Amino acid sequence: MPAVSLTGNDTLVIGGLTITDTSDGDWFVLTYDNDLANLKRGKNGNAIFAENAMGPVGVATLRLIRGSQDDKALNSLLQQQIQDFASFVLLNGQFVKRVGDGQGNITDDVGQMSGGIFKRNVDAKSNAEGDTEQSVALYRFEFADVQRGLF
Repeated sequence: MPAVSLTGNDTLVIGGLTITDTSDGDWFVLTYDNDLANLKRGKNGNAIFAENAMGPVGVATLRLIRGSQDDKALNSLLQQQIQDFASFVLLNGQFVKRVGDGQGNITDDVGQMSGGIFKRNVDAKSNAEGDTEQSVALYRFEFADVQRGLF
């Protein structure tokens, strides 16, 4: 039988907040912008390998309903970072993607995020033609360490 993947009921916790006021589309995306290691090949086929300490850094985007309780709570944390960066308590989080195999078995694909900061402010716009993006608050985070585990 071919492998299948059924996903749904994902959960996200950032800064102790269980996020529920998500918007449409890709409401949460976690990416790694850096290589885990680098390779350089030299003369006679010699090779040099080096671990890249930036490899585990994760970049996350979160799309929330603008003005929702989650938006208000995260904005409060963002303002704390802006007002006194040195005393800001770094964000931790967990993203759990539930994956089913079609036979009733579930695997949790877990991203443990630590050492997080708000990367940018939340953009805003107004539109007279019904653009729904004006009702979305886009948060951007960067985490010093993101580890993935399957359970």
